[in-house]
Amino acid sequence: MSSPTPHTLFLVDDHPMMRRGIRQLLELEDDLSVIGEANNGEQALDQIEQLQPQLVLLDNNMPQLNGVETLKRLREQGFAGKVLLFTVSDSEEDVRDAMRFGADGYLLKDMEPERLIEQVREALQGALVVSPGLTQVLAQALRSPQGASQADLTERERQVLKMIAGGHSNKAIGKRLGITEGTVKVHVKNLLHKLGLRSRVEAAVWALEHAR
Repeated sequence: MSSPTPHTLFLVDDHPMMRRGIRQLLELEDDLSVIGEANNGEQALDQIEQLQPQLVLLDNNMPQLNGVETLKRLREQGFAGKVLLFTVSDSEEDVRDAMRFGADGYLLKDMEPERLIEQVREALQGALVVSPGLTQVLAQALRSPQGASQADLTERERQVLKMIAGGHSNKAIGKRLGITEGTVKVHVKNLLHKLGLRSRVEAAVWALEHAR
């Protein structure tokens, strides 16, 4: 019986020793494969466009083109894979910008190696992953400016929002609720508009914050 094809990853970090350590850690796992790496954002853009990895682990503090700007450029050129910022910066501005430009997570480099592996796997399954110490920073950064509440949503929209916060894809939400994926997309669009949010990531954070 053949093994499942491993998930493909790409590393971007301007410190060679850091890249090497992360690569060795990830490649100990049968389900993860690092297919490329770059030491700066400019170098990464072309390679990622060519290789189309499923997930990019992206440092933020790099010369010339930092991680957030690299993320922005990746999304502008149509990259649809997962992107995780992996950095030493816990700046609210960096966290906010990363999420607004379409990051799938924000992780700090002081985390345990085993936890990094878990977070990478969770992100690959569609979850928003954030280092525990950044939960409040993220909630503050992405708090809806319009003061909207779940009372503005229909019951179905509230169900969809709850499942987005749980990291479920549109397909999984549709299957769970017994509706088509297209209908889910309409609900997502509507609830984002009502809450004054711009992405699923912002919706997930908003839901987690307002569930307290």
